[in-house]
Amino acid sequence: MESTSQSAIKPKKIKLDFKDSKYATGRRKKSIAKVWVKKGTGNIHVNGIKMNEYFKRPVHQIIVTRPLEISEVAQSYDVKCSVKGGGLSGQAGAIILGISKALIIHDEDLKKNLKKDKLTTRDSRVVERKKYGHRKARRSFQFSKR
Repeated sequence: MESTSQSAIKPKKIKLDFKDSKYATGRRKKSIAKVWVKKGTGNIHVNGIKMNEYFKRPVHQIIVTRPLEISEVAQSYDVKCSVKGGGLSGQAGAIILGISKALIIHDEDLKKNLKKDKLTTRDSRVVERKKYGHRKARRSFQFSKR
């Protein structure tokens, strides 16, 4: 009597061969992505899982493939990412930066289009931390005169 639902099934990790690839690191919020790019058929793997299975939301899938589509090389490069920390949006942003940097290392001519869409600069915004004596980062406790 085994009852397995779709959400309980974990995708199988795939061992990938990425010799002769270019490496770059991307960061966003608390997420760090290590990205390897090589000539191939357009496969994207995140933490050993296909990108479509790792990022369920279509918004994140579009975000991750953006650097490849802008530089018009979506079907000619394979991407392998190892990402940790933060949430899915931060991880997708980190992967974007990593892919962009690795593509520029692979082919310098792609830099012009990627830079024009601001995919080569790190977004340095992070969550502001809570301060002592405050309820949140800036929100104070309610003040009462009496």
